[in-house]
Amino acid sequence: MRSVLSHRRLLEPKSLADALKMLRDEGPLMPLAGCTDLYVSFNFGTLEDTRFLNLWRLASRLRAIEMRGDLLSIGALATHTELIRSALVQRRLPMLAAAAREIGGVQIQNRGTIGGNVANASPAGDTLPVLAAADATVVLASAAGTRRVLFTEFYTGYRQSVRRSDELIAGFEIPAVRGQQRFRKVGTRAAQAISKVVLATVVGDRPRIAFGSVAPTVVRARRTEAALAAGASIAEAQDTLIAEIAPIDDIRSTAEYRRRVAANLLASFWNGAPRR
Repeated sequence: MRSVLSHRRLLEPKSLADALKMLRDEGPLMPLAGCTDLYVSFNFGTLEDTRFLNLWRLASRLRAIEMRGDLLSIGALATHTELIRSALVQRRLPMLAAAAREIGGVQIQNRGTIGGNVANASPAGDTLPVLAAADATVVLASAAGTRRVLFTEFYTGYRQSVRRSDELIAGFEIPAVRGQQRFRKVGTRAAQAISKVVLATVVGDRPRIAFGSVAPTVVRARRTEAALAAGASIAEAQDTLIAEIAPIDDIRSTAEYRRRVAANLLASFWNGAPRR
């Protein structure tokens, strides 16, 4: 009798170079690490992939959180727990630590990785607005070399990105963020629930605003940012934001609710944050 696993194959690379060669020569392969998203699909019977590449053992190469020059460098296999505990993240990008605290329970935080959250490409991913607002860069590695893509240019559509099938997300590079950082997730519960609306903002000389769960991909609200930077009233900025997002009705919420919450969060954060 064949089990649901009998037709699936797991490849175990011994090094990052080995993993990249496997992606090039033996693909298509589905990279996996913490498996917190993959197991959901598996349990629901929606997992179509049959060949997987296990990256979990490559933690020594892909889990570092460190400064590289002026950039905060975060490896793709850094877990949410490691983001929460990192003194560098708390000092340089506290809104990322705040987002990580609201991703599932402790077990999920211990296994789930920032690279997996980004690769999953859900517009409800809690870390995605933070990376968008922080002007992060995605580092993509392949056997042919490394390339860098601005996070705001990484997604091309719902659960689609510019990552090629022979590439892995190796990490993220984040420049210094100047201004008051804020993060807010609105959901049925603070954690262990998919967000209805998620927001990351930086209030300072150059406003930065990014929303999740209000469009097919994470939204960097550049028109709203420009309006606020030009001195628009918060009411005018809210009107701009509502025109800039495209929420939908789904099982978790309605489009109208998401518009209203997004506008209210914008006002709350902008009015409540100190100016430089």
